[in-house]
Amino acid sequence: MGFRKKNKSPPVLSHEFVIQNHADMVSCVAMIILLGLMFEVTAKFAIMFITVQYNVTQSLDTDAEDKPEPVNYYKYGPKDIATVFFYLLIAIILHALIQEYILDKINRRLHLSKTKHSKFNESGQLATFYLFSFVWGCSILTNEEFVTNPTFLWEGYPHIHMAFQVKFFYICQIAYWFHALPELYFQKVRKEDIPRQLYYICLYIFHITGAYVLNLHRLGLVLLVPHYLVELLFHASRLFYFSDENKQKGFTLWALLFVITRLLTLTVSVLTFGFGLSRTDNQGFSLADGNFNVLTVRMTCLSAICLTQAWMMWKFINFQLKKWREQSQIQASKKKAVSPKSRPSKKDSRGGSVNGVMKPDDKTSPRARKSKAS
Repeated sequence: MGFRKKNKSPPVLSHEFVIQNHADMVSCVAMIILLGLMFEVTAKFAIMFITVQYNVTQSLDTDAEDKPEPVNYYKYGPKDIATVFFYLLIAIILHALIQEYILDKINRRLHLSKTKHSKFNESGQLATFYLFSFVWGCSILTNEEFVTNPTFLWEGYPHIHMAFQVKFFYICQIAYWFHALPELYFQKVRKEDIPRQLYYICLYIFHITGAYVLNLHRLGLVLLVPHYLVELLFHASRLFYFSDENKQKGFTLWALLFVITRLLTLTVSVLTFGFGLSRTDNQGFSLADGNFNVLTVRMTCLSAICLTQAWMMWKFINFQLKKWREQSQIQASKKKAVSPKSRPSKKDSRGGSVNGVMKPDDKTSPRARKSKAS
């Protein structure tokens, strides 16, 4: 009786070992931080990683004779780096759970190729994140009334105080996009796909962190929510396309919303930087007050947004042209495959002959006529 061969485990701390067990290793680090809450000596350091820092209490003035109600707001500071690091670890753990318990099971049923397999995993992870962020962002916009009053984007700048949901939203956003960098290694992303993914990861980090540091979190939130909706639609359409290649209607809706969102982003950005912030009373540059309302900063931010939108439109146009070329080639190949079968047989101009050969059983042949005449 033969024994089943056991799979050899990779050497400890080798590349394959780290890739296979990275979620467990990261979970241990997160557990150590959580265990720090149990001891008085380490509790104050552990809280810095887990909870949102820089709490500011303000009194809310009311018309009633009662005492003003205290309201908690938050600012940003260097300790936020520790909080971002902790939720970066949480993002890596959740990424591994979604990959193992959802995406891998679907991949086994679909039997995708290696190229489609990597794209399916990418779209599955991003679609989950975009859905969660879109719903969360919409709830914040509804509660904070950012949409109903557009002047709220620039009135009272600098907006150094944030509600808990707003600050925690930005902490999670920054943590997620930073976690995407080591995931390129953990997920064994193909070399040809790494530059493309690095581009959009770095753009997300640059824009979200910039809005957070420059106290433009209101504008950043208004621009992120519709952008996440468009990206959610694209990756959801790609997931349906991998399951059935005939399901391509979602890409048409995505293309329409993509162009509308780019125009909306440019319009809101020009309105905020070109008209809103330039006309506010609080002009100047002060790191202590968090005020960056000067012409240089405004033009730099507006230029960065415009260049990013132009780059995205360029990629979008190239994507559509490539798709149209592929469809035209497929249609041309189908026509070539159908045309030989549908061609009729060639007939000679002379009657009673096919392809230049006389039919032997033709009753109206010249020989038969000659014999009758004789």
